[in-house]
Amino acid sequence: MDLKEKLVSSFLAFEEHIDVHSPVHDIRSEAIKTFETEGFPTKKQEAWKYTSLNTVLKHDYSVFPKQENSIEYKDIKKYFLHDIDTYKIIFIDGKYSSHLSQTTHDGIDVCLMSSALNKPKYKQVIETYFNKVATKDSLTALNTAFSSEGAYIHIPKNKLVDKPIQILHFSTGNEAALMLQPRNLIVADENSEVQIFERHQSLTDNPVLTNSVTEIYTAKRAIVDYYKLQNDNSNASLIDNTFVDQKEQSHCLVHTFSFGGKLTRNNLNFYQNGERIESTMKGITIIGDKQHVDHNTLVHHIEPNCESHQDYKGIFGDSATGVFNGKIVVEKLAQKTNAFQSNNNILLSDKASINTKPQLEIFADDVKCSHGCTIGQLDESAMFYMRSRGIPKKEAKALLMYAFSNNVLSSVRIPEIKTRITKIIANKLGVNIGFDL
Repeated sequence: MDLKEKLVSSFLAFEEHIDVHSPVHDIRSEAIKTFETEGFPTKKQEAWKYTSLNTVLKHDYSVFPKQENSIEYKDIKKYFLHDIDTYKIIFIDGKYSSHLSQTTHDGIDVCLMSSALNKPKYKQVIETYFNKVATKDSLTALNTAFSSEGAYIHIPKNKLVDKPIQILHFSTGNEAALMLQPRNLIVADENSEVQIFERHQSLTDNPVLTNSVTEIYTAKRAIVDYYKLQNDNSNASLIDNTFVDQKEQSHCLVHTFSFGGKLTRNNLNFYQNGERIESTMKGITIIGDKQHVDHNTLVHHIEPNCESHQDYKGIFGDSATGVFNGKIVVEKLAQKTNAFQSNNNILLSDKASINTKPQLEIFADDVKCSHGCTIGQLDESAMFYMRSRGIPKKEAKALLMYAFSNNVLSSVRIPEIKTRITKIIANKLGVNIGFDL
């Protein structure tokens, strides 16, 4: 039995443990039919032309972990933003860990999707937002079918969340191979603001496949500042599907830092439904060995006077492969749009490769839109200059690569995250850069 057949048959067992009278039951049922019809994406599909899931799907994944594993904070402390006070939503092998988490209902809802999907208190929000902006492609549908646990964050009108929210998923290795499908729902009401940090982390070398879906809704003048850190073990793979629905004068920022894992696919989709909206999508990818990272982005400009900014930097060594497929769509009514997209890459090895495809579809005539990509190597003249000033080759190389990615880091609004990313970059480059941030 292949993984697709296993998942379809497992849905019957999943239904036995959920409320079939839940408002999302029909949504789940339709979703599993979509996945059964379409299956996993293949390279025959244009959007997956350069990314194959074959090596990831060959494992016999456990869909439902059989046992709980208690881990202590000291064992995973290094993965937290522990130098600042935060709310924490922690999952161990797909199950909520109450003793590691710190949630709240004090003016804001930072809690669990399992609660939101099953309690009358949350019915109105779920019926209004759940699965409304997520596309109906096969992997998103698969997650929707099995949606039961993840983070539910609802920020009410005029509320500024006083500290960042961490969403951390750990896999312990209790299973020989494990598949996880977390589902997050973030709703920021009018004039609200929230900062979120998300990480998926395997604690062993056992294969892990995570198929995650996050829906983000920003109401009028709301601000959502979202950070994704992807620095997992070599046998962990992540398919991250994020969908953002923005209303007028809102601002959503998503920073994606991809450093680890076997295969990472980031599907990031912004839909601008209002005027004077800002959408910011930035990322840094630094990988080696045979790692693969694929960024697939979409910004859909629907109404006038809006902006979007995309800036992705990639550094690829050894036999690593990268993909960037960025698309900007400007509808006929979206006059005065200002859309910027850039993808710059450095190849450190003859065996490393990057496939990049920036796209523009413009149906309006009064817009400012630009897109472009570069692929090259480190500047030899800059290297020579630094070497002539007594900087060793290794450090000179690292400084150039840090400078290459620094403009992405400059837009990070949480200093502790900037410090954490800087240290990871230094570790990836094998040097102590020595910056005091």
